[in-house]
Amino acid sequence: MVVAPLRQLARRGLSGLVLAFVAAFGVIFFHAIAQHPRGETAVRILGGVQGDLPLWLALLRTPVSLYVPALDLPVWAGISQLFLAFALAELTLGRGRTLFISYATTLAGTLTVRVMLAIGPGRWGLGLPPGIGHVLDTGPSAAVVGLFTYLSVVRRAPVVFLLTGGSMVAESVVRPNLAGREHLIAVATAVLLAVAHERAWRRLPRPARRPRTTAAAPTPAVPAALAYPEPMRTGGRTGDR
Repeated sequence: MVVAPLRQLARRGLSGLVLAFVAAFGVIFFHAIAQHPRGETAVRILGGVQGDLPLWLALLRTPVSLYVPALDLPVWAGISQLFLAFALAELTLGRGRTLFISYATTLAGTLTVRVMLAIGPGRWGLGLPPGIGHVLDTGPSAAVVGLFTYLSVVRRAPVVFLLTGGSMVAESVVRPNLAGREHLIAVATAVLLAVAHERAWRRLPRPARRPRTTAAAPTPAVPAALAYPEPMRTGGRTGDR
């Protein structure tokens, strides 16, 4: 979880932390704007995702919602976790897969909440009352949970997995709310994506091993007298002409 990313960081430098810096500065930017009444309205219009929004509008706002912090959480503690999650993921997985995992886990929570609202309260404990549709989604925290969970599975880090998934389960039990459910959905989605990636990697055809060739026996050295025989003398004795 740490040694391999540090080696990549030493090799690539700050260019390996582009997504981490963009995510952190994006959250700081939207948090600063949201401190003013007009700015808070603008942030809600650009990246505020709720369960009662039309689906097309929710999908349009979901990428921006990755940078909109929750108003009831300490933003600076969240930024440090966000930077660490994106930094480890970018150095370990690459930018493309990091973006895919973060967006997929966030989108899974957004879509599942809509399904829970459609089910309604009192059905198998999964449904939600209509009033939850006015509550904002978790923002970047679902992506952070998803990235940590995905990394813990693909890098075989059970301690990190227990700290991430276990804390989400404890949060849902102690403080049952919309954010807790979305975090659990993010954990489940990340686990499924990691398992699917591992199985696909194992099914890739392996290059066939070349048979070992027997080393050719070294050619014995030929004496110079045999390699270059002395020319035959056609005359008689040396003195005869």
